[in-house]
Amino acid sequence: MTEVDRVIDARLSTGVPLVSEVSRYIIAAGGKRLRPVLLLLMSRALGYEGTQHFNLAAVVEFIHTATLLHDDVVDESTLRRGRPTANESFGNAASVLVGDFLYSRAFQMMLDAQDMRVMDVLAEATNVIAEGEVLQLMNMGDASLDEQAYLQVIRSKTAKLFEASTRLAAILSGAPRDLEEACATYGQALGTAFQVVDDVLDYAGDAAETGKNVGDDLREGKATLPLILAMKHGSATQAAIVRTALETGDVSQLPQVVQIVRETGALEATRAAAAREAERAISALDALPANIYSKGMLQLAAQLLERRT
Repeated sequence: MTEVDRVIDARLSTGVPLVSEVSRYIIAAGGKRLRPVLLLLMSRALGYEGTQHFNLAAVVEFIHTATLLHDDVVDESTLRRGRPTANESFGNAASVLVGDFLYSRAFQMMLDAQDMRVMDVLAEATNVIAEGEVLQLMNMGDASLDEQAYLQVIRSKTAKLFEASTRLAAILSGAPRDLEEACATYGQALGTAFQVVDDVLDYAGDAAETGKNVGDDLREGKATLPLILAMKHGSATQAAIVRTALETGDVSQLPQVVQIVRETGALEATRAAAAREAERAISALDALPANIYSKGMLQLAAQLLERRT
């Protein structure tokens, strides 16, 4: 990761000061860097000994960072990772345009791999992520959304870049197609579990720990799994309260909605859904060689369910 950070720092170099300032602001905020970590771990698990995985790990981090910049503008978010979002600090226009810069810089860096399959995977992932963003926008305030439609959004919007990261590692390593698919399955399942747990934290987390405002999903009209399950398993009165709050984005009812989510067992049911995805990720690792890197990925999937931030 030290080498990945070196690549990131070098490729953020530009003659436009505001681009560097905004880019470094959001990247320096930290974050879990899970996508580049997965690419590095999977590459080494498969025996890759080159250096291109450092470049591609930086590419996926740039793509992820670009989506964060655009997301925060669309969602009108004010807090990320415990500090003001880039759009709050620099304005919407700067955030959108610097997000565009990071996307285009990522595509420049992809060329270094000199591999059309690498380009194909990243181009497709970027397109699917954009589709997921639009799909989520269309679903805002839609209280009729079911679990399947919810999963479609998060597998496009969040899990796709996890999947691309682990698939890229297999491509770099020259893995056969069946092993590549197992690697991709691990990434997709882990990314899905990650987002499902993230949605739990919007109703069970602490703003000081999560680094975002509790109830943001409700304010934005996002029908996440805790709300979907609360409406499904709650009484008619409880379902009506959640439905109204979701359709109007009325955060004044947040304490009551949180109480309903907890009383109906929706949080436990959502965590169980995340556990099933984590188990799917762990099962996919059976196809990989047994070494410290694959063991690390197994531990990562197991520990994901315990995250509080």
